[in-house]
Amino acid sequence: MKVMYKIEGLQCANCAARMERVLQKTDGIKSASVNFLTGKLTMEIDGDEEKIRSEAETKIKKIESHVKLTRL
Repeated sequence: MKVMYKIEGLQCANCAARMERVLQKTDGIKSASVNFLTGKLTMEIDGDEEKIRSEAETKIKKIESHVKLTRL
């Protein structure tokens, strides 16, 4: 299933690239793409969306602690 989120507060292009790499290694996420210019995260997931979103947000916050994910 394809899901999209707005990453509110994303301020760093390098951080966006790091987020993408970390998310692509996460169980349940088949692919992840972070667009720094639009602040959008697109993921292809396999599993419980809420659980995967929560885990993704936790990993993202380790890179930029102030960001928030909002479902599009």
